[in-house]
Amino acid sequence: MLPIDPSELDAEDIGEKEATLHMDHEEAVEHVREVFTDAGFGVPVEFSPSELLNEKVDREALRASGSRTESDDADRDPYYVLGACNPAMADRALDISMKMGGLFPCNVVVWEEEPGVQHVYHLSIMRAGRLLGIAPDDEEMADLIADTGELVEEAFGNLDSE
Repeated sequence: MLPIDPSELDAEDIGEKEATLHMDHEEAVEHVREVFTDAGFGVPVEFSPSELLNEKVDREALRASGSRTESDDADRDPYYVLGACNPAMADRALDISMKMGGLFPCNVVVWEEEPGVQHVYHLSIMRAGRLLGIAPDDEEMADLIADTGELVEEAFGNLDSE
């Protein structure tokens, strides 16, 4: 049994933000990276789970069958994770609770819904940390959540989305 009922949480509780971009996947990833950088985030970590999964499935299929066929591909649609970080905010979070590092970096995910249509998703690790009890529910944390929320709002406000 979960200690909280996820159905009782709304997007505001977890700082959930979403946008749709009408561009190809690589262009969307670059656009999101630029917008978040302009809003004060660095992107020290990024990777494509879809590429990793497709490679891993291919290798495992080759080992199992001894030969590769088209059906061996995982065939994941493009999916990309940008691990964004604002060093000043991360430093403040660690001053509040060293456990917050377990949620770093703050991820922004871009996935292809269909060719030419990309979905951008983010949730607040600061809000999640407070909900999980690894950060306190106090004024210092509330201030940090407000400050990081402003940066994310700025970034999402500058996405060329609909």
